[in-house]
Amino acid sequence: MDTKKIKSKLKELGLKIWEKIKNFNIQDCRVSFENGMKGLEANGKYLYVLIGSAVVLMGLVCLLVFFVTVQGHEKVLVPQVEGKELPQALIEMQIKELYPKVQLKHDQQPAGTILNQSPDAGAIVKAGARVTLTVSLGNLVKEVGNYIGQNYDAVKIDLATMVTGDRRGSVIQLADPVYKADLSEAGTILEQFPAPGTKIDGNVKVQLVVSRGPSFDKTRVPRIIGKNIQEVLGIMASSKIVFDFTASILPDSRNKDVDAVVLNQETFDTEFVPNYQRVSVELGLPVKSPDDNVYGIFQTKLNEYPYPVAMTVECIEKNGQRYQIVALNHTGGNFTVPYAVPAGSELILRVSGKEMKRISVNK
Repeated sequence: MDTKKIKSKLKELGLKIWEKIKNFNIQDCRVSFENGMKGLEANGKYLYVLIGSAVVLMGLVCLLVFFVTVQGHEKVLVPQVEGKELPQALIEMQIKELYPKVQLKHDQQPAGTILNQSPDAGAIVKAGARVTLTVSLGNLVKEVGNYIGQNYDAVKIDLATMVTGDRRGSVIQLADPVYKADLSEAGTILEQFPAPGTKIDGNVKVQLVVSRGPSFDKTRVPRIIGKNIQEVLGIMASSKIVFDFTASILPDSRNKDVDAVVLNQETFDTEFVPNYQRVSVELGLPVKSPDDNVYGIFQTKLNEYPYPVAMTVECIEKNGQRYQIVALNHTGGNFTVPYAVPAGSELILRVSGKEMKRISVNK
C-alpha cells in the first residue's frame, strides 16, 4: 500500500478518537446504587436461599470428612490372659490385633506367667490398642534358704517357681531326697546340703534328708462293717489306715430302698498294725438308689509315696455347687474312695493341692 494512503488512514483514525475524547462525560461512569439496591431487593430471596444452601452443603461435607477421618479400627473384646503363659497370651493378643506392652516383675508365680493385665478381660477396645501385661520373672533368690523343719512337698513347689539373680539363668535344683525314720512328722526336712545362706554361683543342687515318720508308730484298725458311706468317709479322714474298696450288689436291694453299707473288711491277728496299713473292704451298693444319688467307688492309680501325702476328693454338682467329700493322708498306689453324689456331678482328686484325676458321675 502507498505510504500516503497509510498516513491518511491514521490521520482519520486519530480524528475519530479525538472526537470521542472531547465528547466523553465522566458522569456517564457513575454506578447507580439506587438501581442496584432495587435489583438486590427484587432478587434477595433467591440470594439468601443460595447462600444458605451453600452453607448447609459445606457443613455436610465437613461432617462426612470428619467421620471418615476419625473412623478407626473395628472394636474387639480384650481376651482373658491373666494366669496364662506369656507365649499363649501373645498369640491371643495377635488374634485380636492388640499390641501387648510387657512389664516384668519378680513374683512367686512361675517365670513367664501373666500376673495381671490392663485393660481387664472383657473390655471393649479398638483393634490396634495396647494392652499392658505384667509378667512374672519368678522369685529372685541369691542364696540357699533354710529348709530344715519345713515340709518337703511345700519346699519342692516353692523351689520350682524360683530363679536366681544370675543372668545366665541359674536355678536351685533338688536332688532325690534321702529318707530316714525320725520322730518328726513324715515329710519334715531334717538336714540339707549346702548349708543355709550359701551364695548361689551358677546352678546349685540341694540335697535334703527327709523324715519317714516314727518307724515304731502303729494304729488300731477301725471296724467299719455296717457303716454307710458318710460314716466311712468320716473314719477315713481321721484314721491312719489305707482302705482298698471293692463293690458288690447288696442282697435283696432290687425290690426295696436300702443304703450302701460295708459288708466285709480284712482282719488281722493283732489289734494294732503299722500306720497306713492297707485294709481290703467290700462295699455293698444298692440296685436302686434310695435318695436319687449315684453310688460308686472313685478309683485310680497313683505313684507310691515314701510317706503319707495330703489328698482330697471334691464334688462339683451339675448346678455348680462345690463341696469336699473327704480329706485324708494316703501313701499312693491304688487309691479308692466311695461316693454318693447327684447324677451329672464331677469328682476331682487332688494330691498336695494338684489335680490328678477328674471323673464325671452318671447314672
